Amino acid sequence: MDRNKTPLLTPEIDPVAQAVRDGGVIAYPTEAVFGLGCRPDAPEAIERILEIKGRPAAKGMIVVTDTLERLGHWLAPLPDPHRPAIEASWPGPTTWLLPVTAECPPLLRGDHDNLAVRVTAHPATRALCAAAGSALVSTSANRAGADPCRTWDCVASQLGAGIDAILQAECGGRDAPSAIRDARTGAWLRGGPEPDANTDH
Repeated sequence: MDRNKTPLLTPEIDPVAQAVRDGGVIAYPTEAVFGLGCRPDAPEAIERILEIKGRPAAKGMIVVTDTLERLGHWLAPLPDPHRPAIEASWPGPTTWLLPVTAECPPLLRGDHDNLAVRVTAHPATRALCAAAGSALVSTSANRAGADPCRTWDCVASQLGAGIDAILQAECGGRDAPSAIRDARTGAWLRGGPEPDANTDH
């Protein structure tokens, strides 16, 4: 994409949404920190994010959305025993590892047989998904070993040369990243009453 057509820092949704639609890499606020994102069906953009972060592809990616229907073709039916808990937690700050179909791209799920999904309640992120007509890949905006950025100024100074647009809006104020739960077992893998500090999906 032609990055000269998109201002890097903008308080407006539309130019950032256009960058997403064009297959670009953007930064946007989430519940706790800024995230790096792109369309989940844009493999070149996902590979750019992995390169920017120095993140192994085997770990997979979290995908955030304003509605689960945007990911329907990649997701298997929700497991019945935990469906009520999943539906009750969304929109909200809980990420669930959901079973996937064979169509789910390996770049998203990594070496896993599930996809990490969050239906977010963050207003700016929901508005961006709606404006772009797409869910968003979501991984913290920082290089490997650096603290995640909580402001757009941090993103611009640390990552600005590698991304196409930054949505100039506030994070949600949470101190910790989203909790992660396994939809098949209900187990808490990060956060919640049964935290596992070794989990990094």
